Amino acid sequence: MVDESAVVGIVAANVRRARKALNWSQEELAFEAGLDRTYISQVERGKRNMTIVVLARLATALHTTPERLIAAGSRRGAG
Repeated sequence: MVDESAVVGIVAANVRRARKALNWSQEELAFEAGLDRTYISQVERGKRNMTIVVLARLATALHTTPERLIAAGSRRGAG
């Protein structure tokens, strides 16, 4: 069985890490992904269980892949 809260937490950390690697604010990421800044905040705090479509939009905006954003133990979300 999948620990949903663990997966959400991994994605949250990877999104934040990738955003910071680009030296972007949450607002900049939101603009690039076509999302609201408050949504990005919720994602990064692990409060939002996003759809795969949103995951793909975030990955594209962050110049990475959805696989990297969901990878446990990923030290780099971007790349």
